[in-house]
Amino acid sequence: MSATELCLTQRCFNWAALDANEREALLQRPTQSVSSELKATVDAIIAAVRSEGDTAVVRYTQQFDCADLTTLRYPSERIAAQLAKLDARTKAAIDTAYGTIRKFHAAQQPQNIRLETAPGIECELRYTPMNAVGLYIPGGTAVLPSTALMLGVPAQLAGCPRVVLVSPPNQQGELAPALLYAAQKCGITEIYRCGGAQAIAALAYGTESIAKVNKIFGPGNSFVTAAKQAVSQDPAGAAIDMPAGPSELMVIADSGANPAYVAADLLSQAEHGADSQVLLLTDSDTQLAAVQQQLAQQLAQLSRASTAAQALANSALIQVRDLAEAVSISQSYAPEHLSVQTANAEQLAEQLTNVGSLFIGAFTPESGGDYATGTNHVLPTYGFADTVSSLGLLDFYRRYTSQKATREGLAGLADAIVALAEAEGLDAHARAVTVRLQESDS
Repeated sequence: MSATELCLTQRCFNWAALDANEREALLQRPTQSVSSELKATVDAIIAAVRSEGDTAVVRYTQQFDCADLTTLRYPSERIAAQLAKLDARTKAAIDTAYGTIRKFHAAQQPQNIRLETAPGIECELRYTPMNAVGLYIPGGTAVLPSTALMLGVPAQLAGCPRVVLVSPPNQQGELAPALLYAAQKCGITEIYRCGGAQAIAALAYGTESIAKVNKIFGPGNSFVTAAKQAVSQDPAGAAIDMPAGPSELMVIADSGANPAYVAADLLSQAEHGADSQVLLLTDSDTQLAAVQQQLAQQLAQLSRASTAAQALANSALIQVRDLAEAVSISQSYAPEHLSVQTANAEQLAEQLTNVGSLFIGAFTPESGGDYATGTNHVLPTYGFADTVSSLGLLDFYRRYTSQKATREGLAGLADAIVALAEAEGLDAHARAVTVRLQESDS
């Protein structure tokens, strides 16, 4: 794709020249405008899987991924054959990433709490691993062993008894050696070849081959994200980690930022998919023009130039009045990834809280977090970063509480419990206390 063709897809704006409606439209995620049609398609797929089980999952897999696939479970002998193909350099890279990811997540181990809240009253907060978790690894146009690590490492650290991995196969019905090696590092042996909304439905409700899981993890395209949200709202479905859909990156850059770095970061997320969105906020018209030029130059060198160019058509380079305005826009947009490339990056980052993951300074590329810095790359999208946290070890646990009272402890709280129960008109609540104390007095 030529620079001239790219310029037709680049969108440059001055924030001050836009009215409120134009600003809102500019920051809208590309997939949100087709959500009604998408939801109807996803609902139909989920219904088919619930009624037909494996038959529906295989049919959709044949339609979208591998025409000859007949069984979903990936045979152990074929896994071994694929692993034998993995080159030493990729294996070493996965080993390195596994180490940093494990180190960062191991530091997140929760601690049970036990304390006496009143004389004779002992309360506890306890953590237990999720019993069965489903890990969704996107496929399609890119193989993502990194996501297997991001999900598999915390599942392994938490000690989840059953860990299931699903991922769409290639046209030959295979999964990539690198993906399988990452799964092996994390101790995952239950692997199925299916993707899309059909895989999410299979995990949530179960089929003849795939037993139901309690919680589903992993990012995906807009269909996967819609399916995850749908099953999480159904009591018969499964819990999910978060809405983690098409990739997003916002970069805040001042006049001193290196435009080549900024453009490289924007393109690193644009190449994920045509429905990705990347945004630049800068207070420098010179910076904006330089980034625009760098995007044209760098895009021409990418193997996924067409995909990145489509994403740029849904993206924008925005000139703001100052960095304070950039902070305000970012807080409202709540990006999945946020790169801060300014002279005062660390100080500015303190103000940027509505974000999935922060990348601070010129030498912190977003791709570092995608692979090997140690943080998790499964992050909330669609603006959910203002209410939903990035994935961490605690997401693979359930927490629950317990309490134990002695007779004396109950007596000490009796007046408060009975008074509150009577104030709420709940006589049986009060009696559950008084009957114990009266009986023990007799």
